[in-house]
Amino acid sequence: MTETKNVLAVVSPHVGGRTAGAALATLFPGQARVTVVEATDEDPAALREAHVVVTGLGPVTAEHIAAAPELELIQCASHGFDYVDLDAARERGVPVCNIGSSGAEKQNVAEQTFALMLALAKQLVPAHTALTEADWALPRLQQSITELSGKTLGIVGLGHIGEEVARRALAFDMSIVYAGPTRASAETEARLGARHVGLEELLRVSDYVTLHAPLTEATRHLLDAERLALLKPTAFVVNTSRGALIDQDALADALHAGALAGAGLDVFDPEPPTPALRLLKAPNVVLSPHVAGVTRETLVRIALAAVRNAADFVAGEPPRDVVS
Repeated sequence: MTETKNVLAVVSPHVGGRTAGAALATLFPGQARVTVVEATDEDPAALREAHVVVTGLGPVTAEHIAAAPELELIQCASHGFDYVDLDAARERGVPVCNIGSSGAEKQNVAEQTFALMLALAKQLVPAHTALTEADWALPRLQQSITELSGKTLGIVGLGHIGEEVARRALAFDMSIVYAGPTRASAETEARLGARHVGLEELLRVSDYVTLHAPLTEATRHLLDAERLALLKPTAFVVNTSRGALIDQDALADALHAGALAGAGLDVFDPEPPTPALRLLKAPNVVLSPHVAGVTRETLVRIALAAVRNAADFVAGEPPRDVVS
């Protein structure tokens, strides 16, 4: 008979809290005892007894891991996993999983990426703002309005989401280059017309750069002042991955200096951003509050993917999408 496993489901209020967690709890097999909380340390006894922690953006720190002597798995309900202390989990031999292979977020993240790119290319935000202020801005804006067609899109990280972005880029008649430690298969490159290059070359040749890499110590401030300086002054930067992939002050400097044409950002460091964040007042930016993974449809797919992986583990199956 399969051993009963205690599952701690951390469901933050902004993604449904206890109500959503209660519905998810019904999806676990009978041998799982599920406790739903809205913060990882809300119920110390449940944390202490947890064999599995399922969390969506709720931090799992070294202290949390130390307080959970029975812990066997940490399941992130997201592609990102930077809110889990990977070193502490690794020291304990506790695998950390995301939902990478599920593709649960890829459609909406790709759509949000193109929403930001199009808003920048067509100057939608300044055009809208001007019209609401009775300002017919066409003479002023027409010199900066541009097209996606014929432009080069540089994708940093051609994983599940990056591939979805590349598929859409083909429909816009864009050329595609990509960078990252993992090269796609020859079949994928041929299908997408994508060329693998080093990051520095990607930055030099791209008209649009979009980031789809995980946040690790190696990728923190991947785009710093030195690398941002490699971009064309007509280039745009889009980030729907993690805010800390970009040095935000360096990006603000480049935008204020006119060294970049603009930036579209869905993610920040920290979140929510403080009023002191200079990017909030930078010219030629389009900003959204980390909405790329939170449509109604996406949230359902994310939750089901995370629960499915954790439930299979409870049932004795090996975990999928182990990131550490």
